[in-house]
Amino acid sequence: FSDHTAVGDVPVQYCAQPTNGIIYFRALSSLNTLPEELKPYVPLFCSVITKMGSGIYDYKKLAQQIELTTGGMLSSPLISPDDSNLDVYEQGVLFTSFCLEKNLPDMMHLWSEIFNEPHFDDEDRLGVLVRMRAQELSNGVSDSGHLYASVRASRTLTACGDVQEVFSGMDQVKLMQRIAEASDITITLRKLSRIKKHVLNADNMRCAVNAGPQQISGASKEVEQFLKRIHRSKKERKAVRPLVIEKSLPLGRETGHSNITRKLITDPTFKPCQMKTHFSLPFTVNYVAQCIRTAPYISPDYASLRILAQLMTDKFLLREIREKAAAYGGGANLNSRGVFGFYSYRDPNSLATLSSFEQAIEWAKSGKFIQEDIDEAKLAVFSNVDAPVAPSDKGMTHFLYGISDEMKQRQREQLFEVNHKNLTDMASKYLACGQSTRGITILGPENASITKDPTWITR
Repeated sequence: FSDHTAVGDVPVQYCAQPTNGIIYFRALSSLNTLPEELKPYVPLFCSVITKMGSGIYDYKKLAQQIELTTGGMLSSPLISPDDSNLDVYEQGVLFTSFCLEKNLPDMMHLWSEIFNEPHFDDEDRLGVLVRMRAQELSNGVSDSGHLYASVRASRTLTACGDVQEVFSGMDQVKLMQRIAEASDITITLRKLSRIKKHVLNADNMRCAVNAGPQQISGASKEVEQFLKRIHRSKKERKAVRPLVIEKSLPLGRETGHSNITRKLITDPTFKPCQMKTHFSLPFTVNYVAQCIRTAPYISPDYASLRILAQLMTDKFLLREIREKAAAYGGGANLNSRGVFGFYSYRDPNSLATLSSFEQAIEWAKSGKFIQEDIDEAKLAVFSNVDAPVAPSDKGMTHFLYGISDEMKQRQREQLFEVNHKNLTDMASKYLACGQSTRGITILGPENASITKDPTWITR
């Protein structure tokens, strides 16, 4: 079960779970007041904030303390979409850590030090961390090329696509390479110090604690102390984007009374548009992605599209892309932002794969599949939907994404009811050429046909 309280104006969700004596802490801090020019540096900020030293600890001592008293302290950028509107989303930085009950005061003390006095004055240390991160990202492109291609392909389809690209796409890889090669790192240090003022305070924050039923009251005291210790802004900062939509988290069986409000943002000037991008890279294989704007989570269409993605993967795309065309992998999926995506992985082909995606859509429209195929697709989707949730993660879809157990149950029922006609209708309504806005991206070797084609942007 969950309970919600507030420390001042900071809401805290407590979830009593059989966690074997471990306490899991999370805090989400909003990025709504952060100036746009600092956004690209948020992932770097997240990766270095627990590694630079803070308060009385230099970076070696801090690492030692984290190692001694916790199972790790991490932070990462988070973009969580609205469940009913594709162009509304929440943006923040998520801080996560866990420890044994006896170490909770130490862990919360370390978070206080990191929030109140992070060390952003050691240029040599930052230089080392920047070079390591740039190297990791560059090496990761060949392992996760299909993910980078998908992020870029969906960039112009929804309002949060651009932020997603800035945080975790090829733009982020390129930025890190530029910072790593720059002779002067003081500009970057100054930017990180400015981000700190917007993120490391309790102004726009909410917290969550998962712990055993007997540990909740002790944990709540420590969280309360932490929230009283950390900074508040002297003056109220305004959101950079003028349109902030306040939305209370839905009430649910498990979550009971909720006092958590998500501050979602939207850009009224945003218009989805088509884009075809080719990244010419020193690879021998391609990573191909085609993304299509479809429906939000609460739409009944979302459930049908989810089954359709699984069906197309199992019954058409694997055969065409992997078995016949010799790519390592390929398929279709539907993400939480309502973007339907096709992808291929380590693919000897590029434009031919895009033709396979179109053939898959025609195959789905013509309904060349039987009830048994639909049942198999449903089983595969349900194995994911009904996968057990670890005690440490219980209540997290509610806390982070505003999705209650009732909403999940409604989607289960919608998934269950999907039939042959729903699937052919979805293919015609969303996936057919000219129906919805789509984006295409290929990462791979130089391609003469693409270079000659003016509809492609080559990077």
